Amino acid sequence: MKPFYHQEFVVPRAVVDDNGHVNNVAYVQWMQDVAIAHATDVGCTAQTQALGATWVARSHQITYLRPAFAGDRLRLITWVATLRKARSTRHYKFLRPSDDTVLATGATEWVFVDAITHRPRTIPLSVSGCFELVDAPVDGGG
Repeated sequence: MKPFYHQEFVVPRAVVDDNGHVNNVAYVQWMQDVAIAHATDVGCTAQTQALGATWVARSHQITYLRPAFAGDRLRLITWVATLRKARSTRHYKFLRPSDDTVLATGATEWVFVDAITHRPRTIPLSVSGCFELVDAPVDGGG
């Protein structure tokens, strides 16, 4: 079990806005993408689907520290900080490896729900056991 999940990518031109840097909406999409990739990597997605459940994002919080630009190589790090009843908090850190600059940090609260009724469900051990919790501040991680 790896508590921190890393993903690297090059910023595409398509996500740059009229201000010449990455549009804020792209960060939210990348947070969702890396969360799903991490969940899939540790077997959570398969367990969740087998139970007839899914995860939905309830809220996002992002702190933008420095801009990112088209062509920048970014490393996105994520980890799960809490799992309680039907909710989970996941943290994120966006780094530019070329100069080790933190560009943004964030967190998402996810809710475990029934895939048909969309009502919250208690997170079973078969799902929560996929993650090693990391009680690290958002400026920590990986």
